[in-house]
Amino acid sequence: MSDFEIRRATTDDIPAIVALLADDPLGARRESPDDLAPYRAAFERLVSDPQQRLVVAVREGRTVGTLQLTVIPGLSRRGATRSIIEGVRIHSEERGGGLGTQLIEWAVEESRREGCVLVQLTSDATRIDAHRFYERLGFEASHIGFKLPLA
Repeated sequence: MSDFEIRRATTDDIPAIVALLADDPLGARRESPDDLAPYRAAFERLVSDPQQRLVVAVREGRTVGTLQLTVIPGLSRRGATRSIIEGVRIHSEERGGGLGTQLIEWAVEESRREGCVLVQLTSDATRIDAHRFYERLGFEASHIGFKLPLA
């Protein structure tokens, strides 16, 4: 099932990534594929930060998945480094075929290579199928998350 490549995203990938982010009921309300300027600015900030990895999964020249992995050094847990997985999206035609599993497994292995002792992620409370997916991969719903919109 490894007939795809996971690689760092480039500026050419931005339209496809934004399309993936917008391709569900939640993303459709908060993403703007018709105006890529804010995504290009964010991309420049991401690539200039060595703790960030924005990756795409590409099959036959087509972007079929994406995620962002952030490595965070910290003082808690005896100075442990952890990672956060964000923005996981699989193309709607590819869901259920194992690509999401392989993309998350890549992120976990990358986290290990970076010396992380913990991988964490959040998932919107309405994404019940995603919760089952992450639990199947060994993630535990161990905390309650809070958000405060600033804009």
